[in-house]
Amino acid sequence: MKTLSRTLIAWLALAMFASAADRPNIVFYFIDDLGWTDVSFMGSKYYETPHVDRLAREGMKFMDAYACAPNCAPSRACLMSGLYGPRHGVFTVGNSDRGQAKFRKLIPTKNTTELADKFVTVAESLQSAGYVTATMGKWHLGSDPTKQGFDVNIAGKHWGSPSGGGYHSPYNYPNLVNKEKGEYLTDRLGQEACKFIEANKDKPFFLYLTHYAVHTPIQSKPELKAKYQKKPTVGGHTNAAYAGMIESMDDSIGAVQATLKRLKLDDNTIVIFFSDNGGHGGVTSNAPLRGSKGMLYEGGIREPLVVKWPGVTKAGSTCKEPVIGVDFYPTFLELAGIDRPKNLKLDGLSLVPCLKDDSASLGRKALYWHFPCYLQGYTPRHGPFRTTPAAAIRMGDWKLIEFFEDGALELYNLKKDLGEENNLAQKMPEKAKELHVAMLKWRKATKAPVPTEKEPKYDPNAKFSPPNRGKGK
Repeated sequence: MKTLSRTLIAWLALAMFASAADRPNIVFYFIDDLGWTDVSFMGSKYYETPHVDRLAREGMKFMDAYACAPNCAPSRACLMSGLYGPRHGVFTVGNSDRGQAKFRKLIPTKNTTELADKFVTVAESLQSAGYVTATMGKWHLGSDPTKQGFDVNIAGKHWGSPSGGGYHSPYNYPNLVNKEKGEYLTDRLGQEACKFIEANKDKPFFLYLTHYAVHTPIQSKPELKAKYQKKPTVGGHTNAAYAGMIESMDDSIGAVQATLKRLKLDDNTIVIFFSDNGGHGGVTSNAPLRGSKGMLYEGGIREPLVVKWPGVTKAGSTCKEPVIGVDFYPTFLELAGIDRPKNLKLDGLSLVPCLKDDSASLGRKALYWHFPCYLQGYTPRHGPFRTTPAAAIRMGDWKLIEFFEDGALELYNLKKDLGEENNLAQKMPEKAKELHVAMLKWRKATKAPVPTEKEPKYDPNAKFSPPNRGKGK
């Protein structure tokens, strides 16, 4: 089935184009754990992102863009496969029962930690159509991304955190070894991306620059940390080392954009800037959004998104249409002129109508999230968990969250209550029911698992004591 899909894609692409030069390049900047307001074009007065800000001025900014999950691996699995989580089974990072059993009421759904080979990734579709494909940085969906459509893998591995190698050399990543001290990983990935573009300037390419930054550990260049320590903090943006990591991320994007311009490729290159989930609640603030990484509140899933399509997207434009990570796959197929084979199932919609007209509607009924897992809290204020097993749906301005432990529903009007402060489920039961019925219908269609088995070690009288992480940890 997978081979057939790739063959059909290749045939259709070749039929569509007379030569490789007719196809646009695609550069996808995918940042790890970057919050909705962690870039200055989205409101930060502390973090500095001049290169990404320039992309926003030159392209289209999306205000209602979402990751498919509140943490790393499932968000990436959805993006690569074009499918919602229940279809591929990657629901969380690692095991799904994180946190102490005495606080868990349910036995969560078991998690899959790799994207199965049977799924035709967006990289495979582009590769089959003649694109040279490269991933630079975090993979997190298996041991080897070259088995999932990438010609080049720099630093991509199964585990998603850079803690095993760190941000400062000496480190050892796949195809990226540096035993000398002094190199910064984010800089090096940007350099490798520039080399890839230089080497493939005469071919259509798909560059997936998927930085480990700004994931923990929070390790900045010392000089950048010192710079931000001298700068007045604003609101919840106060971490100097994190600010330094953001600036390095931005500098790497500036280097790639400069390479595209120098090689006169910028007019034929579509550039996307996006994040995989909300900002880490122990490091940054996602205000005015509620919550953070690991939660189905807006702070865990709403992301900064910019798309620059030269000659098509209006410079400095803003789109308020709700969009989500599974939309990139069909978008890239359309951008590359590839007709989707009938046997290639995708859950998303192409964003091309919005890119051509910032007021366009995709006519979609709803967006969905399904997270039948537990995530332990990462700061004392989160208590035992950032989230218990839950699901969410957005329909128009309305959003409903269902918590599986007790069936509790929370209903919010995001247009009037972006911070999700006023739960309207009791005041508006008919609206809550409308969204819940739609969610249940989607769950049935996708065969989404809902945990119901009780956790035998659950103790309703257990009292939570925050872990002692040690001073400065």
